[in-house]
Amino acid sequence: MQQSICEATTHTTLRRMGYNSRRPHRVPLISTTNRKKRLQFARAHQNWTVEDWKNVAWSDESRFLLRHSDGRVRIWRKQNENMDPSCLVTTVQAGGGGVMVWGMFSWHTLGPLVPTGHRLNAMAYLSIVSDHVHPFMTTMYPSSDGYFLQDNAPCHKA
Repeated sequence: MQQSICEATTHTTLRRMGYNSRRPHRVPLISTTNRKKRLQFARAHQNWTVEDWKNVAWSDESRFLLRHSDGRVRIWRKQNENMDPSCLVTTVQAGGGGVMVWGMFSWHTLGPLVPTGHRLNAMAYLSIVSDHVHPFMTTMYPSSDGYFLQDNAPCHKA
């Protein structure tokens, strides 16, 4: 077992065993707390109908990177293992070199996309709610039968 083998032999052997070199799927890193909140939300709303979901407006903020370095990673896996946890690479939001935006959408239409320039604090968020959420919800759900959801938070009646 002290003998070394060449890289080509290793690749050939792995291919014969059914493995191929592939880039792993990138999935967001979800904390244990957020995982529990998402499960709780899913269970609370599992019996909603399509008509119920048509009365929901969703929102979130996200950073879009303007410059991207190619930190490609490759793994050896079999064809049916693409979503196996050992074959995934978690991603986190990166800082710098991008633009932060907040947006919302509903079943019926896209809402505003608001550049925030930074991570949202309480004052900036309240400003967005008063300037963008209230007008959107009033227009889309004039009879106040709509719900507004932010970051997996509980439903808020509009």
